[in-house]
Amino acid sequence: MSHPGGPEVLELVEMPIPVPGPTQALVRAHTIGVNMPEVLVRRGAYPWMPPLPAIPGIEMSGTIASVGSELSGFEVGQPVYVSARELPHRCGCYAEYIAVDAKALIALPPGMDMEAVATLSGYQVAWHVLNSASRGFEYRSVLVTAAAGGIGSACVQLATAAGKRVIALTSSREKAQFAIGSGAAAAFLYDEPDVAAKIREATGGKGADLVLDAVAGARFPTLFEYTAPLGLAVLYGFLTGWPDGAALFDAMRARLGDSPGLRLFSMHTFDHDPQQRRRCTEALLDLFSRRVVRPTIQERLPLAEAGRAHALLESGKVLGKLVLSP
Repeated sequence: MSHPGGPEVLELVEMPIPVPGPTQALVRAHTIGVNMPEVLVRRGAYPWMPPLPAIPGIEMSGTIASVGSELSGFEVGQPVYVSARELPHRCGCYAEYIAVDAKALIALPPGMDMEAVATLSGYQVAWHVLNSASRGFEYRSVLVTAAAGGIGSACVQLATAAGKRVIALTSSREKAQFAIGSGAAAAFLYDEPDVAAKIREATGGKGADLVLDAVAGARFPTLFEYTAPLGLAVLYGFLTGWPDGAALFDAMRARLGDSPGLRLFSMHTFDHDPQQRRRCTEALLDLFSRRVVRPTIQERLPLAEAGRAHALLESGKVLGKLVLSP
């Protein structure tokens, strides 16, 4: 893309295959993940925008096509995961080939599902909101909003795998059923009658210990009606804009006797701690390899249809994940 705009600004362009530097590997893509950070980059709204023109894309799975003369530990034909979170700018993976330094590569175990691996970035966010953002906080129940989306469904799966009771909030019955299929113990619609009472009933009368939300906007303050005493809400995105500060504080003050907590979370917390990101990724790869968690991929589109993939993601109708095939 050469400038921000709608999905139509994503154009397939023929370029020479990159030549890896001495300490780099050239990776041929197998599957490319589609995520909201790329949508925000395309809109020109990402707080950490790359310089334009740019190739979007924060992750891919693939195989090493060639290695630089000084690179050790990787070999031609080896399956790898490429994370643009380890690059100077979070982009570059909407491509058939990418040349990257070793720090952006994760070697994959034999027999790993290469398509599933291309969804790891969403699971990384989910893992960190369930572990790092809630570090030192003991919880048994989790309320997940947007629970049928890519990161939301990852939160549902990972929390369920960890033995937590998961309650899902969604915008449709279809999405609610999808969340149940992903492991949620119960699922409700945002606007259904008496939803707060239903959430309390589903959590033994308490409300949710941990609330995870990436939507924000005007609805966010109402989530404090669903939290347990000493509960914690983690806001890890702002898809509909930031909540009004006065409304947010009023909602928390209304629960003063229950001591509600709020944390803002961003993966950029670990921009200077790549080892923390790597430990998370390795833990997830172990869960993937043992099939403890498994992404649901709604559609596989050719790379040339990246714009259509973005339009689908923005429609709010995607259940699980979208991926691109080069």
